[in-house]
Amino acid sequence: MWILSLLLILTAYLLGSIPSAYLAGKWIKGIDLRQYGSGTISGSMVWEHVTRWAVLPVGLFDLIKAALPAWASLQLGLGEPTAVAAGLVATIGHNWPVYLGFTGGRGLSPFIGLLLVIFPWGFPFILSFLALGYLLGDSAPFALASLVLLPLFSHIVQGPPIITWAAAGMVLVTIAKRLEANRRPLPHNKQDRRAVLLRRIFLDRDIQSHQDWIRRQP
Repeated sequence: MWILSLLLILTAYLLGSIPSAYLAGKWIKGIDLRQYGSGTISGSMVWEHVTRWAVLPVGLFDLIKAALPAWASLQLGLGEPTAVAAGLVATIGHNWPVYLGFTGGRGLSPFIGLLLVIFPWGFPFILSFLALGYLLGDSAPFALASLVLLPLFSHIVQGPPIITWAAAGMVLVTIAKRLEANRRPLPHNKQDRRAVLLRRIFLDRDIQSHQDWIRRQP
């Protein structure tokens, strides 16, 4: 069974690596999303710099990238731990895709896809945080807060115990991606570098203004 689990996890990474947002930018507008806005290959950058209708197919595909291997794991009797591992690895593929030199997205859609399989109540929970962030003009801190608070919510609604480990993995992957930031260079000044790293963790950007960040162009 471990060989099957390994093959499934490898497949999850390759599936997760398919950069749907990047392809949307290339096919619809002929641009490389890595040079626009936050520089992430994400639905939010498709919304800002490509076209708004494409967010739906891009988001659904990114969701399925993690949901499918997690669902397959359960159907094959490999258990919840393997399902969680497959979903997280698919998200790692989304964030660090082999097809784009490991420069990818932020992982929220794959996280939601995984939750729809192992803990469906997690979907409206995270969505409510993202909606609140959108209304307030900055979803990044609310996205991180939703992942940190997910185990508490799962405990309240008597969700599966494995959600604690899944949420821990999601938080670690999220912080790692925000800090790595598709290898954007850091300031040379020590104080400025510290400020940028803190903004990356909590705000998912290098500067204070959210609007200036997402609207950047080459």
